[in-house]
Amino acid sequence: MRSSAEEAEEILKNEKINIIITDIKLPGIDGITFTKNVKKQYNLDVIITTGYSSEYFYEDAINNGASDLIFKPIRLNELMLRINRVMRERSLINERDRMIESLRKLSIRDSLTELYNSRHFYAQLEKEITRSDRYLHPLSLIFIDIDYFKTINDSYGHMVGDKALLLIAKKMKMSLRSLDTAYRFAGDEFTIILPETSSEKAKVVAERIRSAMKHESLVIFDKEIPNITLSIGVAEYIRNEEMEHFVHRADVTMYEAKKGGRDNIAISQKLAVLSNDFKVESAAPNI
Repeated sequence: MRSSAEEAEEILKNEKINIIITDIKLPGIDGITFTKNVKKQYNLDVIITTGYSSEYFYEDAINNGASDLIFKPIRLNELMLRINRVMRERSLINERDRMIESLRKLSIRDSLTELYNSRHFYAQLEKEITRSDRYLHPLSLIFIDIDYFKTINDSYGHMVGDKALLLIAKKMKMSLRSLDTAYRFAGDEFTIILPETSSEKAKVVAERIRSAMKHESLVIFDKEIPNITLSIGVAEYIRNEEMEHFVHRADVTMYEAKKGGRDNIAISQKLAVLSNDFKVESAAPNI
């Protein structure tokens, strides 16, 4: 037990506390101010007590962050009931928060690969484009497609196709920095946002992923599926380019890699121009 709010605040800096019971009348700052202070910094509950029932009201305490207000004299049984009620409410709040966080993750994650999904891709890309325009940093996109994925599904079944998707997701995660983000864009198509990265450096990342995947094989029911290859397109953001144009340019560049023979990387020309129907007017060179 501490005699002042200031002493209690020092304890909170070093110890995990779930419930505080405080009087309104304290040496130094009062219990209401103390409650407001701790609620701004800590996720805990505060029960306020007072013998001045004519001066303070329940609404005053609750509106300032308290979980409950008890008027003196305090009976032990009543105090325990109030504490138990506050603890039950805290448990329900924590469970609700866990559910909300779980739902939030589900809304931005692909359920199979656990990469981010296309919805989150567009939200994150918009932020990165804003940063790139503001700080004049390079920004690149990588688009990846599994070669002959339909053949894999048709020949071996969708379970094997799913394993191929999981394998490429794993290789992508292993090849990226902490500030890069990978996404399952659609079907067997993936994309990576690389902040502060030129197309030349993005090509190095793309080659790392392509090479890693090429040297992998899937073994299903004692049958080996070798040489799962990738077609990859790389595009660097052009200042003030519309997001839809940037995405489409990277996507089209990936298909240029496919036309070049698959198991291939294509780099979009930095000055490539998109027409009104989003067709690339200057074809990306194949690498």
